[in-house]
Amino acid sequence: MTAEKKPGLWPVMLTPFTHDGEVDYASLERLIDWYERHGVDGLFADCQSSEIFFLSLEERVKVASFVKKHAHVPVIASGHVSNAFSAQLEELSAIAGTGVDALILITNRLVHPGRQQESIMPRVREIMKAVPEIPLGFYECPYPFKRLITLDELKECAQSGRFAFMKDTCCDIRLIRQRLDVLKGTGFGLYNANTTTCLDSVRDGAAGFSGVMLNFHPQLYRWMLDHAWDQPEKADMVQHFLTMFSEIERQYYPVNAKYHLAAIEKVLDDDYARTIPAEGLTETFQTEVQHLNHAVRWLQAQL
Repeated sequence: MTAEKKPGLWPVMLTPFTHDGEVDYASLERLIDWYERHGVDGLFADCQSSEIFFLSLEERVKVASFVKKHAHVPVIASGHVSNAFSAQLEELSAIAGTGVDALILITNRLVHPGRQQESIMPRVREIMKAVPEIPLGFYECPYPFKRLITLDELKECAQSGRFAFMKDTCCDIRLIRQRLDVLKGTGFGLYNANTTTCLDSVRDGAAGFSGVMLNFHPQLYRWMLDHAWDQPEKADMVQHFLTMFSEIERQYYPVNAKYHLAAIEKVLDDDYARTIPAEGLTETFQTEVQHLNHAVRWLQAQL
């Protein structure tokens, strides 16, 4: 088996802040460059890693505009966080106006809070009418609750021709394979967010990876996916390492990723976050990030 198309890497972007809590655009420009130098294929701005639920609409629009202006790869963005659907339409229209290449819909915003079993399709159809022309996508954001898209919903969206990108967070290779069967031949790409199932999903036809670990070592994901077919045994071994490395996601993210990019990569000026206090990154958490960096460098040397 050979890859029909190079699998894509789409990091879920962080939003750098100054120590006073303002968006740090100088650091953001360096971060864009860092992602691109490490082999990504596109950038996902205004997502949960960007702390969008803690950004004003003005900030979300400005961040998406800035990333689109400075990036040399395609840029997609979400940014609708309100509960009221009328407010969401305003948010989505504002983000679409930034010129991003696709507008990504957060699935848990498309149902009424507390009524997660309702279909998302009535609101999806309204969005398609209200925001014409721009390609659309989905993001199964886990905050404030995870709402997985159903196969029937996915099929209808795929058949519409409007959808191009799905950030899949089901973390279930059997369900991913079912989704890939629905999407096959439609041009609607599934991008897995789960490291453990990353390589298997790509070999089964996923379009690529869009997970938080691209904020730590995208170069290893680039190597693994580039060599998924021509060096399968080595790619499998890299997958084993990446699965264990990804446990750090559970250890005070996104501050630990910002610490990595500030203290080790020298990309950001500060590890400030609005979601959780930076001072909660204990010395032990910092040491874990440092150990991870040494392990990544060792693995790179072996490759």
